[in-house]
Amino acid sequence: MSHKRIPKRKAAIAAGSVAALGAAALLLPNANASQTDSGDATPRTFKSADVSDLASQLASQLGDAFAGSYYNADKQQLVVNVVGNDSKVINQIRKAGAVPNQVQNSTSTLQAAAKTLKTDATIPGTAWAVDPKTNEIRVTADSTVKGTKWDTLTSTVKSLGSGVATVKKSAGTFKTFVSGGDAIFGGGARCSLGFNVTAGDGSPAFLTAGHCGVAAAAWSDSQDGQPIATVDQATFPGAGDFSLVKYDDPNTQAPSEVNVGNGQTVQISQAADATVGQKVLRMGSTTGLNDGSVTGLDATVNYPEGTVTGLIQTDVCAEPGDSGGSLFTQDGSAIGLTSGGSGDCTVGGETFFQPVTTALEAVGATLGAGGAAGAGDESAAPGDAATDPAGAATDPAGAATDPAGAATDPAGAATDPAGAATDPAGAATDPAGAATDPADQTGGGADQSGNDGADDGSGLVSSN
Repeated sequence: MSHKRIPKRKAAIAAGSVAALGAAALLLPNANASQTDSGDATPRTFKSADVSDLASQLASQLGDAFAGSYYNADKQQLVVNVVGNDSKVINQIRKAGAVPNQVQNSTSTLQAAAKTLKTDATIPGTAWAVDPKTNEIRVTADSTVKGTKWDTLTSTVKSLGSGVATVKKSAGTFKTFVSGGDAIFGGGARCSLGFNVTAGDGSPAFLTAGHCGVAAAAWSDSQDGQPIATVDQATFPGAGDFSLVKYDDPNTQAPSEVNVGNGQTVQISQAADATVGQKVLRMGSTTGLNDGSVTGLDATVNYPEGTVTGLIQTDVCAEPGDSGGSLFTQDGSAIGLTSGGSGDCTVGGETFFQPVTTALEAVGATLGAGGAAGAGDESAAPGDAATDPAGAATDPAGAATDPAGAATDPAGAATDPAGAATDPAGAATDPAGAATDPADQTGGGADQSGNDGADDGSGLVSSN
C-alpha cells in the first residue's frame, strides 16, 4: 500500500495523476460481468464482489437449510448449498437469482467436525478450511507432519465420517512469509504495509500482518531511519493475524491505493468479504502481481508460532518477502493481508490471508483516508485507476524490488524454519530475538530499488 506522506499542496497534482491513468484497465483475466435483472427463476450473473452480500442474506433467510455457498467464476453465478429437498427453500434461492445445490453435510456438521480437528489434531504444520464446492472440510498437512503426527491427523479425519473431510499433503512448510524486499523497518524486523486506513480517533494509520506488529513497536520507512509510525494494536497468533499501526505525523496523507510498481496504482474503494471461487490479486515485492482464486474460508492454520483462526485460503502463490501484502480484487475491493502458507510461485502452494473486514472491525478503523466504515476514496473508479498491473507483475524487479538484491537467498531465508519464522520467541514475539542472527537472512538490507518506503505486499519479518 502506498503510504508516502504527501504535502497537501501537492494533493491536487496527485489526484490529477490518478485521473490521467483512468483510461487503462487491468490486463489480468476479467471474471466480472454486469449483473442482469431477471424476474424469473433463471440464474443471474454477478460480479464477484457482489455475491458476498447476497450469500449472507440467503444464509440468514434459509437458516439451518443453508450449507455454504461459492462463486462459479466461469458462469458468474452464485451457487448455494442446501440440505434437504424443501421446495420452498429451493424456490427462494432461485428467486434470488442463485443456483441451488443439494448437499450431504449441514453447516452444523462441518462446524462440529472443525471443532473435533481443533481438539484432537492441532498439530503444527496443519491447516483446515471448509470447501463449499465439495461440501467437505479440506485438511492440509505440510512436509513436517510425519509418523505419529500424520497417523493422528488421518485417524481424526477418518473419525469424522465418510464424506465429511479429506486430507492431503503439501510439499512445503506452513510459515509466515519472511525474507527481503522493500519494507518498513522496526526492531530488527522488516514487514510490509497492507492498506492505509483511518483509525477510530481520526488519525492516519495502516494495516499490516499481526506477526509484524508483535515484532516491534515503532516502524521506519528506511533501514535504521527515524520511526514514522507506532503499533497501536496487534493480534498474532490467535483470532487472526493483523495489526494497526498509526503514523506519527497526523498530517500524513495516506491514499487508499495499492502500488503495483512502475508508478502504477490501483484505487481501493471498499473492503469486502471473500467468497469461495472469487478471483483475487495479490501484490508482493518479491513475486510482483499474481492472481488466483479463493478456495476456503474461516481457515485454521497451525503455524510453528501458534494457531491462527479465521483466515482466507487461496491458491495464489506467494514467497518470502510477500508477507503482510495486499489481497484485492480487480474492481478495487480490499480483501486480505498476506499471513503465510507453503510453496512458492514455481510449484504453487497454499496461501492464507487475514480478512480485511474482520481486521477493520477489530481495530475500529475505516479503509482509506476517512469516510464510511470499510469505504475508501471513491473519487476515481477502481478499474480506471491503474495502468498495466499485469505488466508490473511480469517483472518483479520492475514492480517494486530486485529480488536478487533485496533478498539474495530467499530460499535460505525460508527453508530453515528455525532461522526464519518458526521460533516464536525470535520470529515474532521477541523483536530482539528476530535480529540476533543476521546470517539467517542473507539479503537483509540489500537493494531497496530506489524506493524510500514500504510498497504494498512487500511483507517480511527478517533480521536486518
